[in-house]
Amino acid sequence: MDDTPSSLRKTELTQADFREICENLYDGIHVTDGEGTILFINEAYTRTTGIRPEDLLGRKVRDVEQEGKLYKGSVTDTVLAKRTRVNSVATIFPLNKEVLVTGTPVFDENGAIKMVVTNTRDFPELKRLEQQLLTLTEERRKADEELAYLRLQQAGGKQMYYRSQSMRNVVDLIHTVAPTDVTVLITGESGTGKELIANEIYQNSTRKGKPFIKVNCAAIPAELLESELFGYEEGAFTGARRSGKTGMFELANSGVILLDEIGDMPLPLQAKLLRVLQQREIMRIGGSKTIKLDLRVIASTNLDLQEEARQGRFREDLYYRLNVVPIELKPLRERKEDIPYLVDRFCEDFSKKYGKDTRISAAGLDLLQSYRWPGNIRELENLLERIIVTNPGGIITRDVVYAALNPDGGYSHLRSSTSGTLREQVAEFEREIILRAIEREGSLRKAAKVLGVDHSTLVKKYQRLHPEPGEPSER
Repeated sequence: MDDTPSSLRKTELTQADFREICENLYDGIHVTDGEGTILFINEAYTRTTGIRPEDLLGRKVRDVEQEGKLYKGSVTDTVLAKRTRVNSVATIFPLNKEVLVTGTPVFDENGAIKMVVTNTRDFPELKRLEQQLLTLTEERRKADEELAYLRLQQAGGKQMYYRSQSMRNVVDLIHTVAPTDVTVLITGESGTGKELIANEIYQNSTRKGKPFIKVNCAAIPAELLESELFGYEEGAFTGARRSGKTGMFELANSGVILLDEIGDMPLPLQAKLLRVLQQREIMRIGGSKTIKLDLRVIASTNLDLQEEARQGRFREDLYYRLNVVPIELKPLRERKEDIPYLVDRFCEDFSKKYGKDTRISAAGLDLLQSYRWPGNIRELENLLERIIVTNPGGIITRDVVYAALNPDGGYSHLRSSTSGTLREQVAEFEREIILRAIEREGSLRKAAKVLGVDHSTLVKKYQRLHPEPGEPSER
């Protein structure tokens, strides 16, 4: 009686099954017995070599080779002699081509060779596969380079320009926390450079070169934000992609995610974000299993989240989870010592970009420093680009700067000469006259002559108004 389980008996393969398998292999198969007598060739062997079964079956391999009509370079006799796998290049006479052959011995229970199985592969096909592999390798290399470039673009190619002590403190803090995975909350008015700070943290972190995903929570409609962040499974809701969608958290896995304008995130979604920060795992919409995450979270906002929490518009527990290391960026009007440096670098960058040679005059720079910059650094950068693009080059005068700042005469952020005490208004009026004269005449000496004052007097007044050395000439 057969004690073999019925489930196992059903899976046993017959000789006919093996023959059918061999006939469906892509490689040519050539089988001999332990004496080198040819027992079987499959259809792929005939396709590759042009040799039919009736030309070989029942004959010994050495006799076929000695005949010199079908092939030479068989490995069967070598396999029988060495009792090991052998590779060689054989020549097929009917098609006048070379093929790669690999002969493998099959041993019985006593260690004797009972069969030699030879795989035959077509060289042109191997060359095609090799070329295909090279093409795929090249495409992979290009894709890796493109991915690295896109990650660099995502991380931002801009540099930080600063001289103020407040920005020095920020940069010192960045270099301290960047190598860690601590959560950072960046706060500041719009245009102060919050994204630039996030870029610096990423570039100086141990996750540099890995995904850096940025999500603007204010730019994505509230009803879509959850699916963008967490992704969804197939059929999760009407209109969902058939294949589902990977969310931003998954895309950022192993890297960094920046949640920009986090203060605009809807309250229901804030609870799910809190779970991400606590558990470091997510579940897709419509999914049933959690996905573990290894990522760093950076958040930024132009809102006072503590006040938002007091007003019930932001979860207090989420605020404390985000506010592990706070980085506050002061507005440009509170760090005006950065303005000359920023102006110089922006002028240099845009002059190079647009093929011009442009500088801001002392009076023009003074006006830029008088402005309150409600849009902060972004506004300054955009203004200088517009000025440089729309002017022929050379020195940008105060009048040009004024026209750019005050195109319709309605700007309220320029320093007013009709407010303050009498002394302050007289001083401001004198300042305007002196700076305009210097800009118009091009030198302190000429301006002093036009204004009817001693050169030394004007030098002292100018140094008080504009302590930066070297401009304009005193001749």
